Amino acid sequence: MKIVKLEAHVLSNKLKQSFFFSQWAYNERRICVVKITTDEGVYGWGEGYGPADVIQKGIALLEPLLMGKNPLENESLWFEMYRKTLDFARRSVLFAASSAIDIALWDIKGKALNLPVSTLLGGRHRNKVVPYATGLYFSDSKTLVQDLVVEAKAYVDQGFKAIKMKVGLSIKDDIEHVKNVRKAIGKDIKLMVDSNHAYSLREAAELARKIESYDITWFEEPVSPEFYDQYSELRSKTSIPIAGGECEYLRYGFLQLLQNKSVDIAQVEICASGGLTEAKRIGSLANTFGVDLIPHVWGTGIGFHAALHFIANIEPLPGRLFPPDIFIEYDRTENAIRDQLTFPVVKMNNGYIDVPQSPGLGIDIDTSALKEFSISP
Repeated sequence: MKIVKLEAHVLSNKLKQSFFFSQWAYNERRICVVKITTDEGVYGWGEGYGPADVIQKGIALLEPLLMGKNPLENESLWFEMYRKTLDFARRSVLFAASSAIDIALWDIKGKALNLPVSTLLGGRHRNKVVPYATGLYFSDSKTLVQDLVVEAKAYVDQGFKAIKMKVGLSIKDDIEHVKNVRKAIGKDIKLMVDSNHAYSLREAAELARKIESYDITWFEEPVSPEFYDQYSELRSKTSIPIAGGECEYLRYGFLQLLQNKSVDIAQVEICASGGLTEAKRIGSLANTFGVDLIPHVWGTGIGFHAALHFIANIEPLPGRLFPPDIFIEYDRTENAIRDQLTFPVVKMNNGYIDVPQSPGLGIDIDTSALKEFSISP
């Protein structure tokens, strides 16, 4: 079996209503996906997380390394891509291009061997995963607090057992938002907060102290990802677990995060940090340090299903007869590309999503949706 074709597509969809978080606003979804086809007609799909146009160029850069190669030898191909980019793109968005390619190779491997990716990763420790709703972003609405309450209640009505909301506007506003959302969803729904590294250590410590009483499951990216020691210091100042890692690339970035005892929860972004091949290594590293691993997920059903298979394979930490559930991030903000590009449609039953049993990632692409959203030449 040999690789004969790579096709990178930049997909775009203008949002009906823009939204924002602590760093910038969104008025468009723009995503890069890649299809790799073999001489036997077997194909796989992958996705990169980050600037879509840059990722597309990165895939074009790596394409000559892959043509004519055996896609089943995905680890050796991963290393070739790593060597190609190391000298000038260490820990950069180019690894999102490698990640997209790597995910597609795992999809091909599963289809060729008639096995789901979770089996190829080593087997499942769980057959279903608990999704948490990511939403509750900011808007220019004059009734933002009421809007957040209505949105949060809707997630509960849909069956979600956990919700993540944005913070980072100001400490005063954040406290008001968290207080009202917690009151609206009740005490049995888990609530996470994410500032997208909006705060200084002093500010993050103050906010954590003032929202501890609202039973926060974790505080995500409280400070800049550059400040490993500040993450560690913040952990000593609050009872709220600290999460981070979506801005890290490769196991080497996560090694710094873990050696500095920066987080209680490491959040690998499979579509940027090196794909499933490197995520598996990062998972082993986190396990060695005794740190929980919950992937960051943002994009299409390709990345979501890659995360489902990956989470199914994560070893319980610690092992016990009835291990706790592991969360998967389930973005609920407007995203027509996510909703229409892949099939079968993701379904939540009784607060869980089943890990696919079909070969590869267990999904395929709706070609009409691909054509509709594609802006690639």
